[in-house]
Amino acid sequence: MSLETPISPSEGDAVVRVDQLILLTERLTELIALEAQAFEQRRPQDAARHLDETSRLANLYRHESARVRADPSLVGAAPREKRLKLIRATEAFDAVLARQGRALEAAKTVTEGLVRAIAEEVATQRNEASGYGPGATNRTADARAITLNKSA
Repeated sequence: MSLETPISPSEGDAVVRVDQLILLTERLTELIALEAQAFEQRRPQDAARHLDETSRLANLYRHESARVRADPSLVGAAPREKRLKLIRATEAFDAVLARQGRALEAAKTVTEGLVRAIAEEVATQRNEASGYGPGATNRTADARAITLNKSA
């Protein structure tokens, strides 16, 4: 679009909206990619650095994408190349979300394995022989029932 081409008010609004959506989507993609990388590197504490911004932008993205789904004319008047750029940004966002999902699932599996190993070690130590005389044992309740919570 050149400067000499007149822009209708609806086209101007659509261009502004598409540009804002592209910026929002790209920033959210960047933040989610950083989180995924942190989980892949087994550094979940690094993922928390941008949590507030990620949450705020994710809510804004959800709200704006719902508005556009409900009324496609909000972006429909924008030039085709702008809309294609938004589509590519959205596809990149979807790919990063899938990557983050895999990283979170891996982190969850590792964490559950650690919790299970710790619970088994605690149960083993509690069930070791104690007391007086040969073969005396102290049979305590199984700690795994308390420690393991499959919904964690």
